[in-house]
Amino acid sequence: MKERCPGYLCERALHERAGGFADYSKDKAYRYISLTCGGCCGRATHRKLTNLVRTIQKKEGIGKDKIVVQLSSCMTNDNYHAPPCPHLAYIKTLLERIGLDVREGTVISQKSEQRRQAGTYHRHG
Repeated sequence: MKERCPGYLCERALHERAGGFADYSKDKAYRYISLTCGGCCGRATHRKLTNLVRTIQKKEGIGKDKIVVQLSSCMTNDNYHAPPCPHLAYIKTLLERIGLDVREGTVISQKSEQRRQAGTYHRHG
């Protein structure tokens, strides 16, 4: 999706605490970094996030217990772009090996949700 998507709607959902970010406190400031998986099979995810964990600890003293990986809705759910990522389980395994908190879903498209309720798309995860 990152070949086309700038990540605006996901960032806006975090800013507004909507969709997959609804449980995030409005009284707390969060930093947002949008990364791609590096393409199929997603193996670059491990390298990128291991480097992030190391760098943010060294530069700012932030431990991995303060990092949440929020997997985008277009990656985790059937939608008009494509079906869910076929490597989703593998990517989750890589994130678990690093020891990061993983959550699913960002922007919940009304049109996609209507299609899920109609049985056109299926919710996964």
